[in-house]
Amino acid sequence: MRKIALISEHASPLALIGGIDSGGQNVYVAQLAKHLARLGYEVDIFTRRDCTDQEAVTDWSPGVRVIHVPAGPAHFIPKEAMLPYMEQFGRFVIRFARRQKIPYDLMHANFFMSGMVAQQVKHILGIPFVMTFHALGRVRRLNQKDADAFPDIRFDIEERLMQDADCILAECPQDQQDMETLYGAPRERIDVVPCGFDPDEFWPVTLDARQQLGIGRNEFVVLQLGRIVPRKGIDNVIRAAAILQQQHEVPVRLLVVGGNSELPDPIATPELGRLMLLAEELGIADAVTFTGQRQRAQLRYYYSAANVFVTTPWYEPFGITPVEAMACGTPVVGTAVGGIKTTVVDGETGYLVPPNDPQALAERLLWLQRHPHIAQRLGWAGMRRAYQQFTWRTVATRIADVYERVALPSPAYATGTRNAAAEVGLRS
Repeated sequence: MRKIALISEHASPLALIGGIDSGGQNVYVAQLAKHLARLGYEVDIFTRRDCTDQEAVTDWSPGVRVIHVPAGPAHFIPKEAMLPYMEQFGRFVIRFARRQKIPYDLMHANFFMSGMVAQQVKHILGIPFVMTFHALGRVRRLNQKDADAFPDIRFDIEERLMQDADCILAECPQDQQDMETLYGAPRERIDVVPCGFDPDEFWPVTLDARQQLGIGRNEFVVLQLGRIVPRKGIDNVIRAAAILQQQHEVPVRLLVVGGNSELPDPIATPELGRLMLLAEELGIADAVTFTGQRQRAQLRYYYSAANVFVTTPWYEPFGITPVEAMACGTPVVGTAVGGIKTTVVDGETGYLVPPNDPQALAERLLWLQRHPHIAQRLGWAGMRRAYQQFTWRTVATRIADVYERVALPSPAYATGTRNAAAEVGLRS
């Protein structure tokens, strides 16, 4: 039985999804770990301790533990402020790994700072690592410019990681191209493996989704779901909704799901305050519902209740939410960037539009509102595509194939129980 260390410094599988630093990477790590365990792997997830009452070692699901690493203060800090604590994080992982009766065969680092930890561990213990970046600093800087709060040293760190990693997992062809052209990453060391969805979480709720959410049967509902941050382009969706209502007299209802709290709180989520003000300035505040954060189990009702799911970021390495919407039989209109260009087939499962172009988005939404049978056909095609190509079981199997190429040869280790009591005593 192979033992894998997943490193995810800021994105814990235990976090509620939808906050500022809690989104697709959290889902990726959580789902990958669960499905690797079902394939027979033992998985430990290392993530930073951000609360004083977190257990040092949590048995999270069968075959999966979460290790809370004491690196930096035991409270939330934005990921842009975590860089100084990565050496401390790495030292902890090294000590923890040395105490394991069954050593790790492989590390899988998620995000560039986790890659720094994996580099440190590999240098001391010789454990190989696979790297998923989830976002690239140079692409982020091109799109966000001065709004990017990461220091320039991130670019050099990422460049070294692309040379040091035993394998790089790109999430889509655009991700691979960016690595090769912007960083000189060796093509032969890159595998393209997408993200996925869990069929146990997402399916079309055909009977009572709108009733559950208090939405009228005949309303034209547009859904935006995900982290409330500027690069997601939610302001673009609000402007498109205003065009629909004011220029075309479409009684649109826009649901914006996400945030740092269950109730919409512009103080807890500053970007939310900006979006609320924009809706008021455009005169469509009554047509926009900011729901706040929602539990994962509720999301299939929102996807299923919507006539169309919209995601229009400026930059998106993959984007899990379009796949989740497709799995619920809902057509997707997304920007032609990153992984969305791979998941959404223009004219077959939804439509692709340019980023920051509310007029183009409004035109596609208007077409779908006026042609509901075509919208339904696109939704069904998207659901078939999601189930054929993007289940987490399929994704985990492909990643496991990569692991087997990269991992240390598996010796006949003596079986033994995990020494959780000793682990709890570890300190930074």
